[in-house]
Amino acid sequence: MIGMLTIWSRLRSVCLFTSGNISKCMFDWQVAEQVAVCPDNQLLQEVCEQWKQHQVTMIMVRDILMYMDRTYVPQNKKMAVYDLGLWAFRETIARHGQVRDRLRKLLLENIRDERLGRLIDHNCMKCALYMLSELGIDSSNVYEEEFEVYFLKETCQFYRSESHLFLSQNTCPDYLKKVESRICEEMQRVPNYLHANTRPKLRHIVETELISAHTPALIESKKSGFCDLLRQSEEKMADITRMYALCFQVPATLDLLRSALHEHVRAAGQLLLNDEMKDPVVLLRSLLALREKYDNVVRNAFRGENIAQKKVKEAFESVINADTRCASSLVAYIDELMRSGLKGAAEGEVECELEKVIIIFRYLHDKDVFEVLYKQYLAKRLLNQRSISSEAERQMLVKLKRECGYQYTTKLEGMITDIRFSRGAMEKYNTHRDEKKMNEVDVKTARAASCDIDVTMLTAGYWPIHPAIPCVVPDVAASASESFKNFYLKQHTGRKLTWLTSSGTAELKAIFSDVAKHELTVSTYQMCILILFNALDFGEELTMQSITDATKIPHNDLRRHLISLCTPKYRILLKRSKGKGFSSNDKLRVNNSFASKLRRVRVPLVAMKELSTHPNSSHSVPAAIEEDRRHLCEATVVRIMKARKQAQHNDLIAEVTRQLSQRFHPQPQFIKKCIESLLEREYLERNASDARLYVYLA
Repeated sequence: MIGMLTIWSRLRSVCLFTSGNISKCMFDWQVAEQVAVCPDNQLLQEVCEQWKQHQVTMIMVRDILMYMDRTYVPQNKKMAVYDLGLWAFRETIARHGQVRDRLRKLLLENIRDERLGRLIDHNCMKCALYMLSELGIDSSNVYEEEFEVYFLKETCQFYRSESHLFLSQNTCPDYLKKVESRICEEMQRVPNYLHANTRPKLRHIVETELISAHTPALIESKKSGFCDLLRQSEEKMADITRMYALCFQVPATLDLLRSALHEHVRAAGQLLLNDEMKDPVVLLRSLLALREKYDNVVRNAFRGENIAQKKVKEAFESVINADTRCASSLVAYIDELMRSGLKGAAEGEVECELEKVIIIFRYLHDKDVFEVLYKQYLAKRLLNQRSISSEAERQMLVKLKRECGYQYTTKLEGMITDIRFSRGAMEKYNTHRDEKKMNEVDVKTARAASCDIDVTMLTAGYWPIHPAIPCVVPDVAASASESFKNFYLKQHTGRKLTWLTSSGTAELKAIFSDVAKHELTVSTYQMCILILFNALDFGEELTMQSITDATKIPHNDLRRHLISLCTPKYRILLKRSKGKGFSSNDKLRVNNSFASKLRRVRVPLVAMKELSTHPNSSHSVPAAIEEDRRHLCEATVVRIMKARKQAQHNDLIAEVTRQLSQRFHPQPQFIKKCIESLLEREYLERNASDARLYVYLA
């Protein structure tokens, strides 16, 4: 053991004082001085060369003294032979006063030169940095202390300066390409010559200086920034994808990117809504195109991530629910599809178009407004036989039912059922009438048979048509109506028929002169007005008051239908007085000089103010729908309280909101007013000890 101690002590003395013959196996101060006086352009190569020789020498010495390493060194807690050589190399060469700083400077200058596009010796760099990492013994990390700290600081300064300069002189897409290239270059340096532990630190600095520090500027830049790229997403999809990919590496910047996407989509949608004169169908098509555009951005550039999809959805919801215009525009768009847009479309194309409609429908909060408007348009299509596909109508109702439940479409489905039932009933009546015509020859039956009638039976609770006082119809029409009524009531006992003369159409054969013979398609009211002139002599006139007395048509409706018959394009009647207005004493006569290129002339009605879908109409929720909402909210509160018997205020608000969300999104203040109303009418009461606890009163 004493011999081993002597050997280890002499070996250490050699490392410290370079005495004895073993200096050839190790190194001496002459080697250190040789490296120290080496010029800068040769220093790196010289250090590497001496390091390689040192490694070979120390391996030989370690092998010779292997037995001592295995026995004496661990038992006496001494430094291993190889480590002792590393310690000596570090203290005499690596940390030599004339080597240490120069070596570090050369390493950093080489890296900077490579970043600037110059070629460097990767082998020497790798050897020198490997040497520093190997010299980290006895808890001393030479690589970090002598190189990495300075390298990271230099990297930070370099990219901070370069990024500001490059971004000020180039566009956003060019900068993104530069960043992508720089990150790849830096990551390639790790396998080329840097230590593996440097990778995460280097990546963090590069991403911070090149991405995090400039993300707000890249988003807000008016010169091809993120918002500008979104506007040109069809051509700039690759740049948007690159920007997302870079921000994805720095999660903190993704929120900025998503928020910018949300604000851009919202602003683009609001810009469409700000065009007050835009046609409803055009507006809806623009919204669909906008949604498709940014759906592609999320799917392709944002890799279909859920958070980005949610941001786009929220943006569209804020736009579409700004007022009721989008709900009315959606209904008008569906009406256009059902009337002509789906003509000749294949089954798959119909499904695709309806699915686009449903996507917009999902964004709507005021689904009850949509229901009221859709019912009006559907009624017009069905009654006027304007729908090109009954199957498409049913598909639309199936999709609405899937979204909102069966109660939402019960009345809409009932309207379609009424039309189908009416066709069957009319076939039976026509068969009955033909048989009766052959067997009966009395005058009344002959008059009824001379007027064809087509009746549509409407269930009162389904259709958005309010019963009006029936007008006085011509005898021939009245006889036909009575004949159908008698037949129908025999077939369906217990039912009641109310004629809606305010609706419906009639076809009249009109002879204005020997050459002007036309078939007029007019409303029922217009038919009643025109038939009155059959009893007059040529050129004789009727006053508006006499027409009112003869037909019992309400004043406002009569005025509207008379204006329609006196328009310049369809001037069937002539008014003696000038001006657009009508008074009770105004006189009218038949325009015997009326002429048209068409044999069949359809006389349209002038527009009437109603629950309009025109963009210039009020964008607030109609009063009738507000009233329906109040009743529905109160009924929901009572239903919940009846089941629970008592509930806290916040719990009741939350449950009512959840149950009503399929029809509309009630505000807490609205629900609170409904609760107050129920408290006043003693459906509920407050708990005596807790004012926020409601109790149901049976």
